[in-house]
Amino acid sequence: MNDMSSSPVRKIIHVDMDAFYASVEQRDNPELRGKPLAVGGSAARGVVAAASYEARAFGVHSAMPSVTAKRKCPDLIFVPPRFDVYRAVSQQIREIFAEYTPLIEPLSLDEAYLDVTQNLKGMEIATEIALEIRARIKQITGLNASAGISYNKFLAKMASDLNKPNGQAVITPKNGPAFVETLPVKKFHGVGPATAERMRKYGIETGLDLKSKSLAFLQEHFGKSGPYFYGVARGIDERQVKADRIRKSVGAEDTFVEDIDDLALATAELRPLVEKVWRYCETGGIGTKTVTVKIKYSDFTQATRSRTGPFPVADAGEVLETASALLATVYPFKRPVRLLGVTLSSLTNEEADNGQPQPQLDLGI
Repeated sequence: MNDMSSSPVRKIIHVDMDAFYASVEQRDNPELRGKPLAVGGSAARGVVAAASYEARAFGVHSAMPSVTAKRKCPDLIFVPPRFDVYRAVSQQIREIFAEYTPLIEPLSLDEAYLDVTQNLKGMEIATEIALEIRARIKQITGLNASAGISYNKFLAKMASDLNKPNGQAVITPKNGPAFVETLPVKKFHGVGPATAERMRKYGIETGLDLKSKSLAFLQEHFGKSGPYFYGVARGIDERQVKADRIRKSVGAEDTFVEDIDDLALATAELRPLVEKVWRYCETGGIGTKTVTVKIKYSDFTQATRSRTGPFPVADAGEVLETASALLATVYPFKRPVRLLGVTLSSLTNEEADNGQPQPQLDLGI
């Protein structure tokens, strides 16, 4: 009988494939190995979906415009994405995870949280489980994975970046709070560039700075994210690993450093949001019929405009065209715009059609 009054310390692993799309392409085409590679379109309006480590050495990264990537790395090789292949490899990896635990929370095709506190192998040491999983992934797919091990999701995610590529790291309950204190907030999972800039204005640049702020202060200035920031600043994250999350919508939004009152400037800000939400749909083989634009003004009032078509939209260009038209319906703006968001809903895939309640995925940037 267990005489401990508290629950056992959770054992969470965050597995993150190394340069996943690019690594699959280099695996399948030996001529691409060791060369700077970008998965994506090379056209003027193309965007990098993934970059090999050889390309990253030049400063190329995902979501970068292809023209910028080519300028940074003149020898960059562009390869069109093959999402059917990436999904098939992701399924192989998911099957490996399932050998160890049913508590698997995929974040995308190339990363997932695993709760191995109780696991199917009866293994007590999570670092050994992570080593085994990474070895199995290499054996079956020929690809490298990195892993982070900790007692909660936030720290497991942070740990998986520490020894990339092809490595792993552990953050224990003893050293978790101290690790967070030294971490720049711009590296926190859940803190995008706009939020990091707002934090900087309040003198918050490290975890220690964040820890010095009261819960009331964080709720006042960061709303519903306030309690999350208050907890992770102390190495606390109670979020559970949720197996097989089902989503009814996917959204991204951005708060601007300076308010915008020009329609052309505001329309230009829609593009990175559209690219981000569309990349999620394209990666997951998901279609969408409804496009919604959210507009928040300088006085914090907001408006939303939506359009639903009879058929799923064809591509990112159609989403951008629809979103731009919706934004134009509220121009002239009654106040300067401080935030724009784009959400895709009425998702069409097997998961979205099973009638179960489905949370929204927030891709805030």
